[in-house]
Amino acid sequence: MCGILFVLYTAISWEFLPQELGFGSGMTCWRRLRDWNEAGVWQRLHESLPAELNGAGALDWSRAVIDDSHLRAMKGGPKPDRAQSTVPGLARNTI
Repeated sequence: MCGILFVLYTAISWEFLPQELGFGSGMTCWRRLRDWNEAGVWQRLHESLPAELNGAGALDWSRAVIDDSHLRAMKGGPKPDRAQSTVPGLARNTI
């Protein structure tokens, strides 16, 4: 888990995960991330961890951000007006 978080946080390539940190090989961490994602581990964590932290009063909701990656963005917002021309009149023909 620590190796996965280190790579995701630092944005280094999996193969460059430093062995001296003791997280195992980058490829092993990558395979675990892939397998856990396919098994739905991250989705379950995303659903249960905030609820558990909120129940313990450990979340500061004033710092929460919601975007359309977690909540469906609704279509049909106001449409912008058509841009008005800034030219006072038609251009003269230069021929």
